Amino acid sequence: MAEMAQAGSSAETPEVGIDVAKRLALFPVTTRLRPGPGGERLQIAGCDLDNLAEQYGTPLYLYDQATLDANLETYQQALSRAYPGPWGVTYAGKAFLCVALAQWVQRRGLWMDCTGTGELAIALAAGAQREQILAHGVNKSAADLISELTAAGTIVVDSLVELDRLTRMIARTDGPVPDLWLRLRPGLAVDTHSHTQTGHEDSKFGMGEAEALEAIRLCRLHNLPLTGIHFHQGSQFRDPTPIGPALEKALDLVVELRGKGDWLPQVLCPGGGWGVPYHEDDLPFPSIDRYIEFVAQRLADGCLRRDLPLPRLQLEPGRSLVAQAGVAVYRVGYVKYTAHQRWVLLDGGLADNPRPALYGSRYTALPVRAPQRPSAGPAWLAGPYCESGDILIQGLHFPEVEAGELVAVPMSGAYQLSMASNYNGACKPAVVWLRDGNSHLVQRREEPEDLLRRDVALAEV
Repeated sequence: MAEMAQAGSSAETPEVGIDVAKRLALFPVTTRLRPGPGGERLQIAGCDLDNLAEQYGTPLYLYDQATLDANLETYQQALSRAYPGPWGVTYAGKAFLCVALAQWVQRRGLWMDCTGTGELAIALAAGAQREQILAHGVNKSAADLISELTAAGTIVVDSLVELDRLTRMIARTDGPVPDLWLRLRPGLAVDTHSHTQTGHEDSKFGMGEAEALEAIRLCRLHNLPLTGIHFHQGSQFRDPTPIGPALEKALDLVVELRGKGDWLPQVLCPGGGWGVPYHEDDLPFPSIDRYIEFVAQRLADGCLRRDLPLPRLQLEPGRSLVAQAGVAVYRVGYVKYTAHQRWVLLDGGLADNPRPALYGSRYTALPVRAPQRPSAGPAWLAGPYCESGDILIQGLHFPEVEAGELVAVPMSGAYQLSMASNYNGACKPAVVWLRDGNSHLVQRREEPEDLLRRDVALAEV
């Protein structure tokens, strides 16, 4: 991850229980503490968070462009140093995608991973060129495949059934045909939550070795532009070691294919999924450089041992590019004390961030005003929704806060808004882009009329 911003020498730990400096290290790289009446205030990209909350309301999601740029530069520099062959970066749109973020991806020359017609429409609205769009997905619908054949430069084929459908569609089209990659199922998973493991033998994703061999035979038979091999083993992992055996299996398959049909992939993509620290206890977190150095070295060495030309190494980061760029800002409704817990009740939670309920994800937070106040003991930060699982953060050392105060949750840029819901009729938050002291609304807050737009009333009941 890019170098974390220093919030100033005043960010010293005030007492045992809160390490403010460590929490600040999880915020965007432009985060500072601004002195002012009543204590310091959090500021990102030169914008005061309390002013932003007043202008745009809460819950509010902020995205810092400087952090996106810094994390991308870390990837690009590490790949330049570590891999002797051609390489590229694809942004994994499932982490979070809106038109503004897709514009950032497009203007920096990255590829964009799109799953389904919705993400594809966002990419096109942002001006993404065909050659930048990589289409993913398991059980792609007919509508998905039609859209992808029209707009995508590359389609990652997940199964023999999908390949058959694509073959018949391609035979009926007069337009350009996208490159095809095969998604392998390496039978190996990284160490992460079971819900985010994708490479094991019983995963719903990808093809086994026998299926892949048949898929390559069929591509050659029908003269399809098969150019790459893809696999993905999981998300939010911090040890790259399991990628090694998966790369070896992929390269062994390439050797077998070379022997049987004189076919070599131009591109090899081991997916993405590198993790990020969500809580101060996750620090220090292994660097992006370590991940890339491992993958690049294993691929280069594996190709050398097998006398294979170096393919283009294409990585698909999502979370490790965008998570740190995002901050969620909530307003405290009130504080409630029960027999054993202090509840800090916020105006958002499960509906805009389901990750704690889905994966047991652990976050941290700071008050926007005077974040260095001493801890008043553990607090449970929870939302307003009718679920006992609507708890954003459990047992976090936190200062005394009052109704109306603002709370900022860092590392909120990935897999939150992309999985947000309208549970309890919740309206999705506004999203604001921060750059050089300026704020830009890039997604307006939903209103109740937005929720009603899809409904059609019965003529009579």
